[in-house]
Amino acid sequence: MKIIIAGAGEVGFHLAKLLSYESQDITLIDTRKESLAYADSHLDIRVLKGDATSVSVLQDAQVDSSDLVIAVTASETTNLTLCMLAKQLGCKRTIARISNTEFVEHKELIKFEQLGIDELISPEELAATEIQLLLNQSAFNDTYEFEDGALIMLGVSLPKSAPFVGKMVKEAAEIFPELHFMPIAMQRRGTQYTLIPRGDTVFNEEDQVYFITDKKGVDELYKLLGKKKEEIRNVMILGGSKVGLNTARDLCGNRFNVKLIEKSKEKAFEIADALPNALVINGDCRNVELLDEESLESMDAFIAVTGNSETNIMSCLVAKSRSIKKTIALVENMDYFQLSQSIGVDTLINKKLLAANHIFRHIRKGEVVALTRLNNLNAEILEFVVKPKSEVAGNIIKELDFPRSAIIGGVIRDGEGIIALGNFRITPGDRVVVCCLPRAIPKIEKLFL
Repeated sequence: MKIIIAGAGEVGFHLAKLLSYESQDITLIDTRKESLAYADSHLDIRVLKGDATSVSVLQDAQVDSSDLVIAVTASETTNLTLCMLAKQLGCKRTIARISNTEFVEHKELIKFEQLGIDELISPEELAATEIQLLLNQSAFNDTYEFEDGALIMLGVSLPKSAPFVGKMVKEAAEIFPELHFMPIAMQRRGTQYTLIPRGDTVFNEEDQVYFITDKKGVDELYKLLGKKKEEIRNVMILGGSKVGLNTARDLCGNRFNVKLIEKSKEKAFEIADALPNALVINGDCRNVELLDEESLESMDAFIAVTGNSETNIMSCLVAKSRSIKKTIALVENMDYFQLSQSIGVDTLINKKLLAANHIFRHIRKGEVVALTRLNNLNAEILEFVVKPKSEVAGNIIKELDFPRSAIIGGVIRDGEGIIALGNFRITPGDRVVVCCLPRAIPKIEKLFL
């Protein structure tokens, strides 16, 4: 695919890096020479200095023959204008990064497609949504919902008490035949190697395992893992950033008791006016005494979303020392994900990764309606819609020429999630959830074309 990315900031550079690994034809546009110089020397892409809303710059980038324009500059106005221009100049598809979440909320009212903007993304809103999902499944450190929860992906570090520790996948399936979940990916403790589980794969203590389950299977997983589904009601949020504000607004709307701590006095007053149902405190979040004074130990969850990754991690560690059930830290440095299991924070989230996940489904071949990359694992989970002429249509799963580095986790049929085993027959219109390693992606895409 020929892809133009406008904006060489964190999200733009991260996307360019991921797409260049896949040998996509990438052009990166930015007004800052230093940002482009770093990208030019580290990535196999074309860089172009200039204003992305300039018609001559877009023509130089060959926008008329491009498949996708991704506008992720710091300016919302620039992103929207660029997408409109790119579509007029012949680009097939456009995606704009926005900061005003009202645009996403009212996209049915405002026909953005008619303006030339095919997709709107807000990394801050994606992060807030991710946080709420994590609070709803408090015992797990990673989660993702397909089709409003018809199928759910849950990630967890296996405790010693889990009854299938030490057993092979096929042995666990024989012991618990009535269960409604399936392991789709795992990472051994202390390694960075991603496994797609097979029947002879053994579950070990402290493996990071990802399961696909339906609604019935969530409670079963809690029970088997010896974890309680803790009710989370009292939440402390550190930082009045856009992520903090969006998260607080979402949680207040769902009747959580929210305390938000913001260092800037002016911003604290603005947030207090915007969120009358939240308790907003003006103070330095690095002050442990302040956290204790605000009854940190009585909180069910602690969410650190300041602009400083290290402050977020350290604050969460303080919260963990007070026996807080759930801690979530926003981090900018992707390298921290490799330390996530040993740091001691329940979950790390990253806006760049969330935005990239959302955008990547437009790059995959076949009708991909959802995609997520697993935190710190070299694997993708894709949701394909089965077309009548797809190779998988009408076939039984075990008879498919499916690569060993991929697995079907479940199928959504008529809005109902099904844990699909080998004898399940796939039909047109099914939504199939597949977990695969990067090397298997071309073959998987071909099966669903």
